[in-house]
Amino acid sequence: MLKHRLFNFSLVATGVLLFVGNSAFSQTAPVRGVVKMQAEGKQVPVADVLVEPYRIDIDSGKSPSTKTNKNGEFSFVGFPAGQKFVLAVSGPTISPAISPTVQGGMESVEILVFPGDGKTFTEAEARNAAKTSPKGVATANEADRKKAEAEYQKQLAKYNEEKAKAENSNKVVNASMKDGDAAFKAKDYATALAKFEEGIAADPEFEGSAPVLLNYKGVVLKTRAFEAYQKAAKLDGAEKAAEMEKAKADFQASIDSYDRGLKILTSAPKAADAATQANLDKTKYMLLGNFIESYRLIVRTKADPSKAKDAGPIYAQYLAVETDPAKKVAAQLALGDIMRDAGESEPAIAAYRTVLEAQPENPDALAGIGLSLFNVGVVENDKAKMQEGLNLMQKFADTAPDTHPLKTSVKEAVDYLKNEQKLAPQKTTTPPRRRP
Repeated sequence: MLKHRLFNFSLVATGVLLFVGNSAFSQTAPVRGVVKMQAEGKQVPVADVLVEPYRIDIDSGKSPSTKTNKNGEFSFVGFPAGQKFVLAVSGPTISPAISPTVQGGMESVEILVFPGDGKTFTEAEARNAAKTSPKGVATANEADRKKAEAEYQKQLAKYNEEKAKAENSNKVVNASMKDGDAAFKAKDYATALAKFEEGIAADPEFEGSAPVLLNYKGVVLKTRAFEAYQKAAKLDGAEKAAEMEKAKADFQASIDSYDRGLKILTSAPKAADAATQANLDKTKYMLLGNFIESYRLIVRTKADPSKAKDAGPIYAQYLAVETDPAKKVAAQLALGDIMRDAGESEPAIAAYRTVLEAQPENPDALAGIGLSLFNVGVVENDKAKMQEGLNLMQKFADTAPDTHPLKTSVKEAVDYLKNEQKLAPQKTTTPPRRRP
């Protein structure tokens, strides 16, 4: 500590000597400031810009130059008292410019520049610019200045237009979400869909709003479709068929809505900040969750069983983002069920095997895989598959309650295999593994 104080003292003493020997040197003061550029309707700092001081109270003279830092700031240690300077500014992406007159002690100099071709002033051009534009911001010539100003005005107009459009879109989107949600809760599905469409149309490709609204739209359509199916269950003949056509159309429209939302998210660039990206990921998760539910319902309600063949890739996407083990199992089980309902036995078997790897005693998976193996075995006259199906169905029959919805189907299949195929159940103690 003592050494540090002595060092400082020696500097003070040296300063006194300098004052005595050269009084002009002591009469200096720093100059500091910042270079900014007009961009998108606001002024932003410009880094790595060359700042050259030219003395203008005489016909020639130039002090050492400096460059701006990452915040657009520049600093000179000191300009001698009584001397006047102009700061010439140039950089790769701007038009050259000058400051107003600068003297020592000015520590908040602001120099405004415009986009340009990166030209640098000569000393003669800087001095001429200082004479013709004493308030600063002069380009190398009038044509350049006008060009830079026109470009700035063009950018500003574009920015203001986009800003106004974005503000209007935000208002429309927020109103559509609020009004659409209220209509949905009131079961006014037509109004809800119209409101959500208004929000989508306001900015149809914006990943921050369009996928959210498309998800809401899909939920409305899915809900209306299921209600049409429930109504059809109480009808007969042409009336029943008409309601089922409505259900089919709305289920398909909900699938299309989710698909469009996912495509927008997939095409969007990764968000600049983690919070925004987390919101986009959450929207994707919700879209996929509702997507697989619409596939499940359109098949299991018999509105359009053929859609089962398209469901696999969407289930795969959902399973890739789902982190809850129980929900993963439920999704795999649902996939197995819709494949079995649609007569797609091999994909059903694969889905059920995945469930049984996680939950070997799952009664739904035991019944589903047993019936699917039974179906393939009979069609292909494959005794090995019949036997495996029988083993698993017997395990189901021994453990599942009599109220299980597949109990009767399993019993009929087991009786056939025992009586017609002369097969006997074999005890299985380990879950079947997924085949390569």
